Amino acid sequence: MGPKRHHPLVPLLFLLPACSLVGGLVIYPALQALWLSFTNFNMITPSQWVGADNYRRLAADPFFWLALRNSMLYLVVVVPVLVLVPIVIAVLVNRAIPGVRLFRALFYLPVVTSLVISSLIWKWVYEEKGLLNYLLLQSGLVSNPVAFLTDPANALFAVMAVTVWSGIGYYMVIYLAGLQSIPRHLYEVADVEGVTPVQQFVHITLPLLRPSMAVVAVMSSIAAMKVFEEIYVMTQGGPMDASKTLVYFIYETAFNEFEMGLASAAGMVLFAITLVLSLINLRLLRRKA
Repeated sequence: MGPKRHHPLVPLLFLLPACSLVGGLVIYPALQALWLSFTNFNMITPSQWVGADNYRRLAADPFFWLALRNSMLYLVVVVPVLVLVPIVIAVLVNRAIPGVRLFRALFYLPVVTSLVISSLIWKWVYEEKGLLNYLLLQSGLVSNPVAFLTDPANALFAVMAVTVWSGIGYYMVIYLAGLQSIPRHLYEVADVEGVTPVQQFVHITLPLLRPSMAVVAVMSSIAAMKVFEEIYVMTQGGPMDASKTLVYFIYETAFNEFEMGLASAAGMVLFAITLVLSLINLRLLRRKA
């Protein structure tokens, strides 16, 4: 007697709960946001279809372009650091030495710490009489306290440092997984041939970590474009909008000015940028496969 055959719809029934959740929590809100981006919805008066007016308003809004520029600057500065620095840390902690698990845990600790709490701590560290200024003054590196969060030239970069600090441990784990999948015999042969550790890193480790690097590059790019908590807690887009990013612009437009239609249009722009980054990710992974 052969195996019992099930109706072809049975597997689909098992997928139905997950598909329902994705449809209700992801697809429907996305379609709703797309619809709202073509209306003047403000949560008070009945919405009306305005076509592409919201997108034209964005194109003429200097604050939107400032926020987009800050987000792109965030992308350009933060992503290379989050791609390269975790590699070095992963190589250092990928060794069988006493206490290596403790070091891994310490590097990963910021990842499991609430980003709001981390931002509040760093806001205190950055204050005029905070820990960082105290150390700088005591060491003689500066003669006056540095205005990390109140100077338009420094605010965005100070917040970037918090993003890097909180993300390094997460991407380190991705690289650790990649390092542990590299065959050990490659390094053993290199040792026999007299290849130096630096040459091994350049010619063995980095080439075989390219798939992991592609994943980290796009994940960190998307995270940089979507940064919000650090901005909200530490600067609220200031001073003088110097740290206002695209997501913070969307938040202010929607919940401070109650222009949901305009905010939805800005959200669609963010979605388009995120989609492009995801497609780049897929292309890189296929090329390295």
